[in-house]
Amino acid sequence: MDAHFRTHEIENQPTPLVDYDLFATDRALAEAAAREGAEAASASLSTLGRTLGSADVIAAGIQAERHPPTLRTFDRFGRRRDEVEFHPAWHRLLALGVAEGLHTGPWAEPEPGAHVARAAAFYMLGQVEAGVQCPLAMTYGAAPVVARAPALANEWLPRLYSRRYDPRFAPAAGKSGALMGMGMTEKQGGSDVRANTTRAEPVAGEPGTYRLIGHKWFFSAPMCDAFLVLAQAPGGLSCFFLPRWTPDGALNALRLQRLKDKLGDRANASSEVEFEGAWAWLVGAEGRGVATILETATYTRLDCVVASAGLMRQALAQATHHARQRTAFQRRLVDQPLMANVLADLALETEAATVLALRLARAFDRGDHPREAALRRLLTPAAKYWVCKRTPPMIAEALEVLGGNGYVEEGPMARLYRQAPLNSLWEGTGNLMALDALRALGRSAESAEALAAELAPAKGGDRRLDRHIVDTLEALGRPIEEADARRLCERMTLAVQAALLVRFAPAAVADGFCASRLAGGSGRAFGALPPGLDLAAIVERATPA
Repeated sequence: MDAHFRTHEIENQPTPLVDYDLFATDRALAEAAAREGAEAASASLSTLGRTLGSADVIAAGIQAERHPPTLRTFDRFGRRRDEVEFHPAWHRLLALGVAEGLHTGPWAEPEPGAHVARAAAFYMLGQVEAGVQCPLAMTYGAAPVVARAPALANEWLPRLYSRRYDPRFAPAAGKSGALMGMGMTEKQGGSDVRANTTRAEPVAGEPGTYRLIGHKWFFSAPMCDAFLVLAQAPGGLSCFFLPRWTPDGALNALRLQRLKDKLGDRANASSEVEFEGAWAWLVGAEGRGVATILETATYTRLDCVVASAGLMRQALAQATHHARQRTAFQRRLVDQPLMANVLADLALETEAATVLALRLARAFDRGDHPREAALRRLLTPAAKYWVCKRTPPMIAEALEVLGGNGYVEEGPMARLYRQAPLNSLWEGTGNLMALDALRALGRSAESAEALAAELAPAKGGDRRLDRHIVDTLEALGRPIEEADARRLCERMTLAVQAALLVRFAPAAVADGFCASRLAGGSGRAFGALPPGLDLAAIVERATPA
């Protein structure tokens, strides 16, 4: 174009954040992974970090979300098909997750630090496209339940443990790998699964075999090869293994009614389903369905914490990257005191979530240790409550750093923001998590004792934390009102986060967190850190180089 007619040059716009190592440039993640037992996996995690940070894979994440799945209810002859079709980018990302063992790696290869290494990888994958985390997480949670059902384990565990992703809509017997979904929620009950009405009728002459009649209002990842579902058997609410195809190779009678039109998580399919005599096998004893299926939720709730921390990290990375390159009023944004305060505050929230998520994963690696098991029982719902609650406002603030560029669909921030509330809803809302933490405290003194032991090594490291620990443990020793459960979860989670930062993070990070979250409370806007903190050091640590 003739220079005379050129209106402007493109300047003062940041470069895309691509072709970087999501692991090596995230110092909080790399340090926590090594500290919590996954140091041997550092090289492979960095390799994965470079793969996920490549422009090509980032583009696949964008494509998967822009082209949501499609339900094909019937074939062209009118026969039931009930198949979900996905964009090739979805299959590529899910295949990457399966190849990394994010679906069953810690069960197939139970090495020291396996759950921590998986958590670090899961945290990174969700930064590219969080939708593929759903089938990976549910298979991760379902595998130990299947393992305790010998008849199912012999046939299905080799498929579930396989690192080969096989997307074909075909009987699992002929596939090189398999994934699992889940169905608990019904229209009339929601979180109250004991109000479920789906019936399970025993098949005469075939012990353990049932026909299911009913529905599920939320049926997650309906393209999977099998599902754990709840239904009312003669002996009460029970858990069933429902394959997509029956043993004789026929399509099972689960009828997909529609796919949910969701706020976020658009690349992933969530559906409504009706069972018209669908073939299923009992898992566990009749009447023990909630206890059986909630074991899967223990693992998927961990994944909610990990995934939320990952969303925070990507939002923070985008914000700091933008602020280093964008200039306003003759200064880079990152050099302006008020913006530095905002970025530092976002960095504190993200690092605290990251170290907590990987510490919690270590408790899963050490589940045979009584104290770790007790800590896991208490901290999993408390951490899910708090970290997932903090994610939407954190990402909203990070989006604002980019201004109007953060609010358009071309960039990642809008997608992150729409995804942010999901993990608070999935596998139990905030109130359910708070009540579950109260149940852990009420059943025995072991959970409170495990929390005290976890906090003890940090005592003396910061006077504000010392006061917070004393107040929190004293609160656990008094009768706890149900209406106070959320506040207690917040206090416990902040105590563990602060203790980890005081022990292991740079002084600027620990000081900033204790000054703002413990002394100043958490009910304020981001960017209101008190004077006297080393904001530049906090932001520099959080910025991907």
